[in-house]
Amino acid sequence: MWTLSLYGWTTMMMNDQTLTIDSATEMDAADPLRGFRERFHFPQVAGGELIYFTGNSLGLMPKTARGYVEQELKDWETLGVDAHMHAKNPWLSYHELLNERMATIVGAMPNETIMMNSLTVNLHFLLVSFYRPTTERYKIVIEKSAFPSDQYAVESHLRFHAQNSALIELTPRTGESTLRTEDIIEIIEREGDSIALVMLGGVNYLTGQAFDMAAITKAGHRAGAVVGFDLAHAAGNIELKMHDWGVDFAPWCSYKYLNGGPGAVGGAFIHERHSNNFDLPRFAGWWGHNKERRFLMEPDFQPIPGAEGWQTSNPAVLPMAAMRASLEIFEEAGMPALIEKSRKLTGYLQSLIDEIADERINIITPRDPNQRGCQLSIRVSDRGLHERIIARSVFADWREPDVIRVAPAPLYNSFADVYRFAEILRDCLI
Repeated sequence: MWTLSLYGWTTMMMNDQTLTIDSATEMDAADPLRGFRERFHFPQVAGGELIYFTGNSLGLMPKTARGYVEQELKDWETLGVDAHMHAKNPWLSYHELLNERMATIVGAMPNETIMMNSLTVNLHFLLVSFYRPTTERYKIVIEKSAFPSDQYAVESHLRFHAQNSALIELTPRTGESTLRTEDIIEIIEREGDSIALVMLGGVNYLTGQAFDMAAITKAGHRAGAVVGFDLAHAAGNIELKMHDWGVDFAPWCSYKYLNGGPGAVGGAFIHERHSNNFDLPRFAGWWGHNKERRFLMEPDFQPIPGAEGWQTSNPAVLPMAAMRASLEIFEEAGMPALIEKSRKLTGYLQSLIDEIADERINIITPRDPNQRGCQLSIRVSDRGLHERIIARSVFADWREPDVIRVAPAPLYNSFADVYRFAEILRDCLI
């Protein structure tokens, strides 16, 4: 027998018993975040309820997003260029409405965070500043199963600097699906004198493994390397302390857990020890120039102190308006409460899958809650299983060669969603 305690409600479960929909309903009733579900639009499907477990790919639309975007369209319509200064939310400083809220989510100081561009564009800009190979230090450490865009970006910078055979790809031990922290650190220590940059995903997109960013950052710095993380699957999903951990830089996208909408504006973190270093190489643009002198159109670039100095172009106001709608919801809910619920939702999902699992399915995401967010990656031997699941109005995605990813997001998913998914999975395995 074991105990499942959720928001003060406890149930005792025998090994041969399955939690019922009634218990899931009770957990939802006791959930202090349950009201946030009604703040989002769910896709419409024919013939009944859906289960949306793809917030790790595209988050749902906040109901307030339409009004926020329409406000900017109205200001454009009625004010034209004057909206830069006189809109309800002046466009000139619109990005400042996002920075502090976003800094809270990633564990940064407000001046260390900037919302701009998109994920891979920001990664390229940051690599310009932070990958500075020398004759002795030129290698980059990355996980072999990193998201392809990270691989492409890193390899393109290696080619740009004419560095061949300079990529160290981390792979799991034989027979394992995820990386061990001690193995990552051992490689960093062994290759340390030649490593210029450690660049990993905060959460691996395929396996759902959350890396020990604090330990990896310490190891990288001990070796004399710069350390950065792609937070695409981490921001809004797990606890982050970018400033306290001493991470050098991190880009992320905002259309996944952050619910910013398709092609949402991305973000970047630059630790303050670098963000105020005006001698650090960067690609410059006029929106990163001294705010007080920006419109004097002077020829010499004077970076704004902090992460804002990495901006190049005007804020993308319409995408930022949708993003602001979501960040206000995050601020209201609070990351600590969201993380607590996420752990319980995902733990509940894991326990139900364990009860019905057979040789055809295997959870490859770490079972330790400290090593994952809300995503569980299920390795399957039958690709048709995914097709049968989605035919039952489940939004879950497939990643080659054999993984179904499911992500119960705490802002809008419920324990009843988890229970119903487990029922559908069981039926599709029969």
